[in-house]
Amino acid sequence: MINTMFSMIAKCKVLAAALFVLVLAGCAHPIVISPTRSVNVENATLVKKNVAYVMTDADRNKQVETPGGGGDRISYFPYRDLEKAIRDALRSIYADVYVIKSQNDIEIIKDKDISYVFAPEISTTSSSESFLTWPPTSFSIEMACNVTDASGNIITRLRVIGTGNAEFSEFKNDFGLAGRRAADMLSERLSTEVKNNIKLK
Repeated sequence: MINTMFSMIAKCKVLAAALFVLVLAGCAHPIVISPTRSVNVENATLVKKNVAYVMTDADRNKQVETPGGGGDRISYFPYRDLEKAIRDALRSIYADVYVIKSQNDIEIIKDKDISYVFAPEISTTSSSESFLTWPPTSFSIEMACNVTDASGNIITRLRVIGTGNAEFSEFKNDFGLAGRRAADMLSERLSTEVKNNIKLK
């Protein structure tokens, strides 16, 4: 009788542990993918124009999930986390950078003497080859960006991609390291893309 009771208790513990693992596997682990560094600003070489980028509260509150390791998923706020990457890239080129909630904010565009408005669209992917740990070891960010003038006419469309990788030994407490490295590359490439576009001088 006692052996049967112990056997039932052991089975219950195994089932409880299995259920706990399943619950954890169903959860998305939160990470941050904001850049680790800022783009350098050289005031002497800045284009003497003001620009703006579009970022709404809905953008900032948009949460997405993509794959991590071990069959788990990760969650983050791409627009909120990457706003600094966008702002820093533009600030490395232009005299001043503003944020607006819509390309139709004509009063603000006129009041701030804004020459160009950048409207980013962000998509992300992630993955990991690890079966034991959940943080992603590979991360990719793609940004497509319509650029309009003060009247709302499209000047050009930009497309930049940032990628980042991180090994398990590097994570420590920075589980979004691969994503943050991708954000660094994205910011640098956006800066380069804008600088090289003759329509945005």
